[in-house]
Amino acid sequence: MSAPPVHNPEVPKLTEHLFRHEAAKLVSTLTGIFGIHRLQLAEDVVQEAMIRALQTWPYYGVPANPAAWLMQTAKNRALDLIRREKLFNEKQLEIAASLEALPDEGDTPRFDDEIRDDRLRLIFACCHPAISLEDQTVLALKTLCAFSVTEIATAFLSSEGAIAKRLTRAKQRIQDQRIPFEIPSGAELESRLDGVLQVLYLLFNEGYKASSGELIVKEDLCREAIRLGGLLAAHPAADHPRTHALLALMLLDAARIPARQDRDGNILRLMDQDRESWDRTLIAAGLWHLSQSSRGEELSEYHLQAGIAACHCTAADYRATDWARILKHYDRWQEVSDSPVVALNRAVAVANVHGAEAGMKALREIAKPEQLETYYLFHAVVGDFEERMERRQEAAASFSKAIELTGVAAEKTFLDERRRACESNVPYRPGKHRPKG
Repeated sequence: MSAPPVHNPEVPKLTEHLFRHEAAKLVSTLTGIFGIHRLQLAEDVVQEAMIRALQTWPYYGVPANPAAWLMQTAKNRALDLIRREKLFNEKQLEIAASLEALPDEGDTPRFDDEIRDDRLRLIFACCHPAISLEDQTVLALKTLCAFSVTEIATAFLSSEGAIAKRLTRAKQRIQDQRIPFEIPSGAELESRLDGVLQVLYLLFNEGYKASSGELIVKEDLCREAIRLGGLLAAHPAADHPRTHALLALMLLDAARIPARQDRDGNILRLMDQDRESWDRTLIAAGLWHLSQSSRGEELSEYHLQAGIAACHCTAADYRATDWARILKHYDRWQEVSDSPVVALNRAVAVANVHGAEAGMKALREIAKPEQLETYYLFHAVVGDFEERMERRQEAAASFSKAIELTGVAAEKTFLDERRRACESNVPYRPGKHRPKG
């Protein structure tokens, strides 16, 4: 008689990790066979495989190769569904044969085309010119990067309802126009490059400054964005200045990740960070790609952001930072972008050059300020300026508002310390204002 199944409480955490890392590969495999117009089917069977894992693994144990198990389960479910579909009758045997020929060890299939990375290829496929640039990005982030609707809404300063509608519209357009799952080549690769770069940019940003969870950094997302950016930069069709500029930006920002938190995961401001822990290898790589980005006359937003990151990475200390140069980059960035987030960040640079009152004035001049009302960093910046102007009670109220709006535990802790320091009418010092006990 076999022993009764034992509940394993670690399974939900494991499946969440697998969903983040494997879902995109599974969807990529299945859409590669059915066509991208069957994207919803692929997502559904992957979701079902994850749910089945949650239901069975806690009691019957985690398989030796969880990824392969998920692949096999999704594959079997897809087979069940297509066998029931009358419209697929003509191709049923062909599709079934393709599915059954897939390896069982969690590997993804290889296609004979120019791009050798599965995820990168599918991002190119999602960035089809028949779909708007924003819809391309939303679709790729949800399907290929396993972003939640909440994370995408944060990235776009939008509501979850609006993002959900955008996703539905993009999938409907794919289905209605029967957009094929095609891996572009030659000139087509270049025409889709801007959409792909934007996806990588937002993927990195979510890793560098998480919109939810316990910690502010998700390093695995940053590494993946840099890896894909490196593949792009090395590809003849994508070897453009803006590709190198984005890669430079990501490398320079990633170099500072080790200093952004203390040992307990608490956030450290740029002025409080130990610059000795910045990754000099990444900084050198970032500066090299920044030099590569200067070829020709192209000047993208990635160029300007990488220039700002380089100012930070090359400063000996916070006081030595060339804020005047940073402000010039922001001025030029604002000329080409109407994003209120760009204007918010520019206000920070203004405050560092001309003082907090000037920074506050720059905030008041932001167009469409209502878009920032639910953005926690806006209130955090206001609180910082007010604190610097010795208006501590107003600053405490702004930090409280920011605490309400952020979904990241580490941010809440940091902002609560700032608020406590203001209420105690003492200057903020890292780690000195945490509640006892």
